[in-house]
Amino acid sequence: MDVNLSLLSIEIATVVLALGVLIIGLLVPKEQKYGLGYLVTIGLAIILFVSFSFYGINTKMFDGMYIIDDYSVFFKQLFLISATLVTLAATLYVKKIGTNYGEFFIMIVFATLGMMILSSAGDLITLYLALETMTISFYILTGFRKGDSKSIEAAVKYLILGALSSGVLLFGLSLVYGMTGTTVISEVALKIGEMASMPPALVVGVVFLVGGFGFKISAVPFQMWSPDVYEGAPTPVTAFLAVGSKAAAFAVLMRVFLIAFPDFSAQWRVLFAALAALTIIVGNLVAIPQTNIKRMLAYSSIAQAGYIMTGVVAANTAGVKGVAFYGMLYVFATIGAFTVVMNFSANTGSDEIKDYAGLAQRSPLLAAVLTVCLLSMAGIPPLAGFAGKFYLFSSIVSQGYLWLVIIGLLMSMASVYYYLSVAKVMYMADPQDDTPIIVPAGAKATLLITMAVTVFLGVYPQPLSVLANMAAKALFF
Repeated sequence: MDVNLSLLSIEIATVVLALGVLIIGLLVPKEQKYGLGYLVTIGLAIILFVSFSFYGINTKMFDGMYIIDDYSVFFKQLFLISATLVTLAATLYVKKIGTNYGEFFIMIVFATLGMMILSSAGDLITLYLALETMTISFYILTGFRKGDSKSIEAAVKYLILGALSSGVLLFGLSLVYGMTGTTVISEVALKIGEMASMPPALVVGVVFLVGGFGFKISAVPFQMWSPDVYEGAPTPVTAFLAVGSKAAAFAVLMRVFLIAFPDFSAQWRVLFAALAALTIIVGNLVAIPQTNIKRMLAYSSIAQAGYIMTGVVAANTAGVKGVAFYGMLYVFATIGAFTVVMNFSANTGSDEIKDYAGLAQRSPLLAAVLTVCLLSMAGIPPLAGFAGKFYLFSSIVSQGYLWLVIIGLLMSMASVYYYLSVAKVMYMADPQDDTPIIVPAGAKATLLITMAVTVFLGVYPQPLSVLANMAAKALFF
């Protein structure tokens, strides 16, 4: 079998980066190890730049086990952007909390590697191995603050529930393989097309897949782990988990369901529509009474998963485009918001919303970025979130899911309430402490980038729309 290793250069470079940081970390004095974060940031940025040359390559490797196409390249760029922004923002934060710098950033790189392989997985075995590579990295990252009981508690909960969901997903994959005799995703559809009727075991397998993926994307009723894990994990990990892990799960979910199970899409689309509606409603309503900003953002993230799921319900090119577009802009809005939370917490030791009183006076930049990012998540024009929700909702209107659009619009209006509640505290309440908030250079760069991109994509979404459309077409063709 001839293998063109140049097609795997993104993945190979990511592995080399992780191993390089590991070796350098052993040689550098402890007081200088925080610089490893900048090394990882630069390395990831270079890999991101190189990835643009992979657009237009649509090929399969290893007998269909690995796919290089515009769809996978788009999501790889999403993961690389997420990791780059998180490492840039977190470098001095990691130094302040006194954790092991090298290992922390290595785990982020390996989680990114798992996500990238997941987006290219054309085989059920590759899918599962990549998923576990990503998930195990997040288990370690979640419990990285060994002296923090909340971090350890979050890691244990995530490990137990994550292992359960992985078992559910693996059982579903095994049933699909048992009924079709193949692990290649594209061949599953061909085998199903040859069947006179749908075997009950295959139906059960698909249901288990929905449950397994539902956990990874924090869909209701599989979301019970999210609030505790988001609150207890180190804030950079929370940000990366909220965007990278969720986007990776959606990327592989769409490849599996849209490519392997198109023959009975009418059935699973109804199931996903119900999950989307439930997720949007529960996520937004439970976010309203939250007093801890990380828990509020956790429930907001659950609601965002519901919005993204509407693109899966569409089950067409427009829907996939909407998911890709919204997923990318969600990266900037979410990482921007969590970077504010990370810096506020590092300076004050608090994640309570009431303690954000007068933040606009203590740090106008933090208040402005958090407001812009939250309003973008709410879908307020002319910010990027409005364009993203427009693409998602327009993709399902013609499919007979107008009721789902109405629910999405109503809950988006409800989300404005709790998002603006935070803005009200920041701008209208008197500060409890007049001490200015110190924002490190790396975090400041992340804040400016995320805010600028969120505004730019709202005013001029065309560049991202073109890339998202290329990704969507590549999935089907």
